[in-house]
Amino acid sequence: MDNFFRLAGALALVAVLAGCVARPVGDFGRAAPSWTHDTAMPAAGNFIAGNRGEPVSSFNKTDQEDEMHDRVWRFLVAVHAKDWQFDGAVELQRTRIVRPRDERFTIERYYNWLKTTQYQSSRTRYATVGRHVTADIDTLPTTFTAICKVIEIDRQRAIAYGGLGHDLPPRLAEEVAARKYENDAFIDWFVRALNYRYSSYDYALDNLLVETPHEQSLAVDEALRRMAVFLNRANRRDFCASPGGHPGGGGGVVIPSRFQNIGDTEIVLPK
Repeated sequence: MDNFFRLAGALALVAVLAGCVARPVGDFGRAAPSWTHDTAMPAAGNFIAGNRGEPVSSFNKTDQEDEMHDRVWRFLVAVHAKDWQFDGAVELQRTRIVRPRDERFTIERYYNWLKTTQYQSSRTRYATVGRHVTADIDTLPTTFTAICKVIEIDRQRAIAYGGLGHDLPPRLAEEVAARKYENDAFIDWFVRALNYRYSSYDYALDNLLVETPHEQSLAVDEALRRMAVFLNRANRRDFCASPGGHPGGGGGVVIPSRFQNIGDTEIVLPK
């Protein structure tokens, strides 16, 4: 019965917080400190997640885990494009109040935002996509490095418990496993978010090529080719240094351009 009342209280708190669910944003698009979003919602979410049968760790976060969450967050939302990545739903998911919802996001939202935003020149839409892709590329190396550090932290936890487990309470093994579950789930979310961003940019460029053909499309396509290198690494869960020892390296993989096989083929419009 006590558990029932605690769950009811958590759900009531969620209802109160529903009106201010989007996480506040500070300088440079970073998350701003907020008691509601940093303390109240995570506490309610952890309780709700536990009642769903999901592993929940009470471990304090390491500096590396905090850094990973801070760096990944910008890929989960899109404050530069008026919630085309569902900022409210993302915050409920981040705090574990609801199960993952990002898997149902559809890729046309970014293009729809571009299409309905008024620009003086149609070329500016290409510049906007290129700017957003480049901003993502610029932060991906440090994001990969932050994720790599957390993977190493989980490895070190397992080694430490393996060597000291006989002197530690059994509950600690559950905590280690729960924190790894949480970190793995967050990393998987980042990978899905990166795929969603790339697909959204790619879809927008394809539509712009048909709607307003301009030579600026070549620069955007090249930016997407550079982003695809990181995307391929993320899908392989290759977040640590490349074989050459350079974080963020492409490993020699060449991503073909969408224009590579077009050549001078005549375009025939439907009658």
